[in-house]
Amino acid sequence: MILALAAALLLPSTASVAAEETRTIEDESIYDVLVDRYFNKQIQNDYEVDATDPGAFSGGDFSGMESEIAHVRDMGFTVLSIGPVFQTASYDGRQVLDYSQLERHFGTAEEFQSLIDEVHEGDMKVIVDLPTQEVSAEHIWAEENPGWFIENGDQTLSLDTSNEEVQQALTQMFGDFRDTYGIDGVRLQDSEELDPAFVENFSAAMKQQEGFYVLADAEMESQPGFDAVVQEGVEQALRDSYRNFDQSLEGIPELMQQTEGRLIRVDSLDGSRFTADIVESRGYPPTRWRMLFAQLLTMPGIPVVQYGSETAMNGEELPESHQILDMAVEKELIDYITNLNSLRNSSEALRTGELELLHEEEGWMVYKRSSEEEAWIIAINNSSETKSLSLAPDVIGEGMELRGLFESDIVRPDEDGQYRLTLDRELVETYHITEKRGLNTAYIVTLGLMYLIFMGFLWIVWKKGKQRKADEAAKKNN
Repeated sequence: MILALAAALLLPSTASVAAEETRTIEDESIYDVLVDRYFNKQIQNDYEVDATDPGAFSGGDFSGMESEIAHVRDMGFTVLSIGPVFQTASYDGRQVLDYSQLERHFGTAEEFQSLIDEVHEGDMKVIVDLPTQEVSAEHIWAEENPGWFIENGDQTLSLDTSNEEVQQALTQMFGDFRDTYGIDGVRLQDSEELDPAFVENFSAAMKQQEGFYVLADAEMESQPGFDAVVQEGVEQALRDSYRNFDQSLEGIPELMQQTEGRLIRVDSLDGSRFTADIVESRGYPPTRWRMLFAQLLTMPGIPVVQYGSETAMNGEELPESHQILDMAVEKELIDYITNLNSLRNSSEALRTGELELLHEEEGWMVYKRSSEEEAWIIAINNSSETKSLSLAPDVIGEGMELRGLFESDIVRPDEDGQYRLTLDRELVETYHITEKRGLNTAYIVTLGLMYLIFMGFLWIVWKKGKQRKADEAAKKNN
């Protein structure tokens, strides 16, 4: 209790939380999940479910997601992306059979609405995926309008989004879906294959609802109609840099100059897990993931985290990489994500501030994120040895100090006015630049008060114990 109070007094104040403002896509952090792989609550919708078959439906449903939504909310994510929810022939929702129906394995319309309401109650947003390029050959539209489709060669079909009738049908269908359930955004699957005119027109129609997001799922150049696309090269660059220690970070600074306003991720729903890369490189997954999350949640861009990353889920290819989420795991990594997201949500500088690279050499990288109100120094030691760096006063400011939030380090200027950072191997520290503090009177007074309260509590316990013994002795004498 005393330590918690002391920590609260010492931590710096931050900017107002994004949730209290009008959020834009750049203020968000996205948790990406498949309904079928999250949590199974309703047995009534477990039609031919086989949790032992990685390619079959496993039983996850809307009610299960609603009942366990605190897992996502408490980690500080602001957007829940739940994948496709339409009637489908596959657990991942891609092989759509009918856009007008929800997948019966996932639950009813009432249960879906209840999930959305619960997410909104927690001040989060809901995004749904729209598959159009790998739908089922048994899609209801294929029989009625065969000219709308192109055969893929793998027994799936692609909707021809350059066809005006297809554009109108998709826009009408999803507009009705949006209005019915009150979702907050859509991610267009296989976005790089869609007709640009369709994307722009579809987006304009969807954005008649204020604050509605239209996102891409692919690494591609920015394109009209999309609020954000995935930064090209980001997934591979981050994987290569953090799969083990002593990996070069030299490509990361250039990447960070390009990621503002773009989606950044390490795992995607389309392939292998980062944990598989770590294991292949004989790294230690918890440490590697901690460093990766520190990078992902402090660099420019909109972080997208795939479900199971917080548990270091493994898997080299689909469907192995779409395992059922295990929430009964060690919470250390989850707590770390929670702390980073809390910091990001509270700091405009970390979400949309300026970026200044201060140092990068041999796995030792230091950069600054700043706005008009605040500034942070992020130090990443991705090497096998202790690293140090001296920062000049013009970087930090006169009469300032650095307060580390994770390693509890305080850096003040030396006799030459330099700020010397020292970080042990495989650690990340986030320093808040704040005015140099003298004696913390409030902290000392609080400690003294808590000490007196504690001593008073001990005296009362002693007094009651003494009185009880006296009473017992009196009873015996009587």
